[in-house]
Amino acid sequence: MSVTRVLRSVLAELFFALALPVVLLAIWWIASSGSTDPLWPSLKAILKTFPDTWTWDRITHDVVPSMARLGIGYLLALVCGVALGTAIGLSRGLRALTEPTLEFFRAIPPPLLVPVVALFIGYTGSTSKVIVIMIGCIWPILLNTIEGVRGLDEVLTDTARSYRMRPQTRLRQILRGSSPQVAAGARQALSIGVIVMVISELYGANSGLGADIVQFQRAFAYAQTWTGIIVLGLIGVVLSVIYRIVEHYALAWYRGLRQADRGA
Repeated sequence: MSVTRVLRSVLAELFFALALPVVLLAIWWIASSGSTDPLWPSLKAILKTFPDTWTWDRITHDVVPSMARLGIGYLLALVCGVALGTAIGLSRGLRALTEPTLEFFRAIPPPLLVPVVALFIGYTGSTSKVIVIMIGCIWPILLNTIEGVRGLDEVLTDTARSYRMRPQTRLRQILRGSSPQVAAGARQALSIGVIVMVISELYGANSGLGADIVQFQRAFAYAQTWTGIIVLGLIGVVLSVIYRIVEHYALAWYRGLRQADRGA
């Protein structure tokens, strides 16, 4: 592929990625222009307060701890979800035993667990917030892992068992075969994790994005409140891009397999 074609492809992707946000921002700018409603400040006023609100000190004091809690909770959910999902997916008896319990806890919204966890661990500190984020993120990963393992070709698993492959080799093949389904659950969990991160910081937190937004709201600083919402949206976009890059390289083998099947 020539350099010109690559450049055209990149420019086309940038155009389609930025076209809708630019249009929405233009509509917001026009619709809010000249607004005197304190609850609905103009986009110009919001952007004007942005540099003074989100200084480097606030980023290191609030954004970085929030991202650290999200990262730890998400990674714990990923490890626990894949491990438990693989075990449950491989055992029909274990699925029958755990399915009612999993359905019960899955139906409970993670934000409702914030005060419950805080009763046992406390509002202060990061432990309770990490646990809540982990609980919120684990369900999509766990359930998708179970379905991914269950959906594997039984002939392959029976063949591996018949040839007495080492457990490590069998497990590696199982994880590889179920990885597309796991990746779908992990992506859902990342979006849920951002939401739960903010909600967990609304209760007794002295740092974090959620705590900042609540403080702005209580001080009737609505322009600053809107800047916090924008920061959350930007964080979601950045995390989505990072995840897509990791997924692109991790599942390169899967895309190649599908392309080969189409060619056949």
